[in-house]
Amino acid sequence: MINEGWQQMQWYIRVIKQYAVFSGRASRMEYWMFVLINFLFGLGGILLSLLGLNFVLALYSLAIWIPTLAVQVRRLHDVSRSAWWLLILLIPLAGTIVLFIFDVLPGDPDTNLYGSVPPSDVSQLT
Repeated sequence: MINEGWQQMQWYIRVIKQYAVFSGRASRMEYWMFVLINFLFGLGGILLSLLGLNFVLALYSLAIWIPTLAVQVRRLHDVSRSAWWLLILLIPLAGTIVLFIFDVLPGDPDTNLYGSVPPSDVSQLT
């Protein structure tokens, strides 16, 4: 159980190490493990806010904004979409739904315009 948690955390660490890398591709596993762990950290920040430490969640949100944007761009690249597709979020609700659909689609099985196939298993991480 602990080993599985560490493996999931490695996906999060991988995104943090690529803090502002907007080129390349991110697999579904990399993207969704980052989203899950980010969500859990956010819940922890909310709990700390209830204890009066409001600045913790604000600092975390600010620190994680660029890596979140970068991994989203790389996820779009994995499904052969450019980063310009992020502008669809300007359309309320429909934009979020379209972006969610792109996020759950399987990536291109072969090399595409944005790079080679990203690792989909934690054992493939370097």
